[in-house]
Amino acid sequence: MRPNIVTEAGLPTRLNQWWAGIPFITSSVTVVCGIIYLVCLLAGYDSFAEICFLPSEVVSRFQVYRIYTAVLFHGSLLHVVFNMLALVPLGTELERIMGSIRLLYLMILLATSNAIFHLIIALIVAHNPLHAYPFLMHECAIGFSGIIFSMIVIETSLSGVQTRSVFGLFNVPAKWYAWILLVLFQLLATNVSLLGHLCGILSGFAYSYGLFNYFLPGSSFYGAIESSSLLSACVRRPGFILCSGGATYGNLPTHLNSSTAPSSLVSENLWRNITSWMPQRGTTTNQQAQDSRFPGRARTLGSARNQPTPGVDSDLSLQAGLLENSDTNNHLETSTLATGTHLSDARLFNVLTDGTTELATHNQILDSFEEKLKKLVGMGFEKTLAEVALAAADGDTNIAIEILMSQQG
Repeated sequence: MRPNIVTEAGLPTRLNQWWAGIPFITSSVTVVCGIIYLVCLLAGYDSFAEICFLPSEVVSRFQVYRIYTAVLFHGSLLHVVFNMLALVPLGTELERIMGSIRLLYLMILLATSNAIFHLIIALIVAHNPLHAYPFLMHECAIGFSGIIFSMIVIETSLSGVQTRSVFGLFNVPAKWYAWILLVLFQLLATNVSLLGHLCGILSGFAYSYGLFNYFLPGSSFYGAIESSSLLSACVRRPGFILCSGGATYGNLPTHLNSSTAPSSLVSENLWRNITSWMPQRGTTTNQQAQDSRFPGRARTLGSARNQPTPGVDSDLSLQAGLLENSDTNNHLETSTLATGTHLSDARLFNVLTDGTTELATHNQILDSFEEKLKKLVGMGFEKTLAEVALAAADGDTNIAIEILMSQQG
């Protein structure tokens, strides 16, 4: 009897620990979707045609509210459970990197873009001059899975992995992962919206390649929301992650350099997206040296450990410079004593200035490391583990977060 008691006592504890590790927005969306389904089940509400995304009603009656109600409602118990179990790991990883408010904005943006893509494709298919197929205009789509497919594409793009496992059965190239899931769900499940999932994939790629940068606000926007008195209770919660602790840019790091202007983002990628139905990223020498999906000096977790990193090179060059200056001073002093001449004041001032500048740069690097360490600690990671991960990531906050999350997993 005693082992059974211990086992029964351990399960609730493990569930509480698992739930406590889920950030605020991800857990809130999970709870809201679960409560909405339970209320509909208890009230006997099954008129999903009134709240699902129905292109014909959106066009004829301009019922824009369907864009967001369709995301929160689900048709069955398996539907809501499967979607929420898929949301938890994806949302947790993205929220730790982006921050809670930024992830909420991303979900709203993806829900809107998914609906726009859905509506455009349905109108094109229904009114094409060759052969009209009006059935898509009357297809009722419901559930959070469209946003989940978008998040799968974004997370795969962010992680930089080359392969992904499909249900633990076999591995596929990462760039085909979302498309293979789309096909498998159509074959294995019934009553699944092909267009809803397809639009989610399209939105994920559009975001990853910077096509939505026009709609992404800066850090001041998220900071103003976080400082609002209305959200003070939410900000104080342990699972709430400030955007200042996530990515330091207005959007999630993508394939493109974050310093590129939005107009050039569109011009550089529009032709690539038109000519290739499956977006692919090039592998050049510059990309391997610096992964532009992450701000600053970054390298992916899959890079070789024996490959020299920019951070180590800069430290070695700094030490070499200091030693060189020291040797120069000694050499100059020796030459002065041997020849009986004296260094000019300008030459001596230049030598001292170079040494002082390099020491100041070294101090700035240490101060930047301490600031990044405080951000990681503020996100809930242990200081010792955060310090080790930040050192292993060469001072890059995003890679340090990936290392810490992989250790937790």
